[in-house]
Amino acid sequence: MAQVIWTEQAIEDLEAIAHYIERGSFKYAQITLQKIYLKANLLAEFPQMGIKVPEKEQDNIRQLFEGSYRIIYRISSPEIVHILLVFHSSRLLK
Repeated sequence: MAQVIWTEQAIEDLEAIAHYIERGSFKYAQITLQKIYLKANLLAEFPQMGIKVPEKEQDNIRQLFEGSYRIIYRISSPEIVHILLVFHSSRLLK
């Protein structure tokens, strides 16, 4: 089982997503963040489940989708997965 580690950037991304959604619905913001968090935690058991990020040509940089959001992560070792970014899929990867 791998350890899932959220980077500072990914945490900031989640905070920004929550603040944006909260303007319309606090409850929906909570639900959205919970879904993203639960999806990312699946990586503890299945780190290879995501697909390769097309903008990056690295086998260990992958992504999951939860609703309209991309969860970009790096498989650092068989025991460690770093969540790098979370952002709306309509936006371009930096």
